[in-house]
Amino acid sequence: MRHLKLFCTLMTALFAALLCLDASAQFKEQAFSQQYNDDTAEQADTTDVLFSFKEYFGGLRHENEIKIGTMTAGSALIIGGSQIYNRQAWKLPIVYGAIGGSLGAGIYLNTHGNKEAAKYCFIGAGIAYWATLMDGVISYKPSIYPHPGKATLFSILVPGLGQIYNHEYWKLPIYLGAIGFAVHYYSDCQANYLRFRNIYIEASDKESGYSGPISADQALYYRNVYRRYRDYSVLAIAVLYLLQVIDANVFSYMHNFEVDDNIALRVAPAVIVPERQFASINPVNQQTAFGLRLGISF
Repeated sequence: MRHLKLFCTLMTALFAALLCLDASAQFKEQAFSQQYNDDTAEQADTTDVLFSFKEYFGGLRHENEIKIGTMTAGSALIIGGSQIYNRQAWKLPIVYGAIGGSLGAGIYLNTHGNKEAAKYCFIGAGIAYWATLMDGVISYKPSIYPHPGKATLFSILVPGLGQIYNHEYWKLPIYLGAIGFAVHYYSDCQANYLRFRNIYIEASDKESGYSGPISADQALYYRNVYRRYRDYSVLAIAVLYLLQVIDANVFSYMHNFEVDDNIALRVAPAVIVPERQFASINPVNQQTAFGLRLGISF
């Protein structure tokens, strides 16, 4: 039951992130393409809603195009929606069979007392669900490359995949190394936290007969230290994960940004004349100066 609650929490967080991604993409698109005269009904601003079921189901019926964020957010609730929109409905039996079969087996095994096997079945269902979303993102065919929404969703589903999609492979060791170190540090702190917590519980119980070298006060101190560092490592993992998602989104937008090779710095002499030297009736007690003028052209 605890793993099922964790799975539901993660899926809720993913759906919220997808909604925010779609709203952000709509805002950016409207900010640069909005016209303020003679708008038709189809060009009306849609940023007043985060998710439109009418638009989503219209896309599933192939009556209109939908953004990749809308497609994936809808498919997070309606499993298989991405496959229908991408005209790959033949994958639906595989999707439902993998997810439904794993969930059914997990529920059956859990009710019969085999909780360890049920746990792996629930994990398998979660992996199949994740694979369904990933398949939808991969199969989505945008009109531009790199597509910011696709790069962002890649990084949400697999850390570092957005950088691979943007062909920025040199960033992988940085992000994956940092996330890997944070995960390792979390694991180490968690193990030590549990160790000193158990020592503290045993040393505090006078009837336990504890005679170890670490006192209850020492165990309490180190328990709190490792718990604090464990929490810091969780925060570091979340920040690094969010940072690589933002990086994939931003640099996919900047991928086609070109700087002219004709950038030049020009230095020329200049005569600096006081502003009121010729406009004032009375002479101005300021001298004309000579200097340099710097100019940058690009």
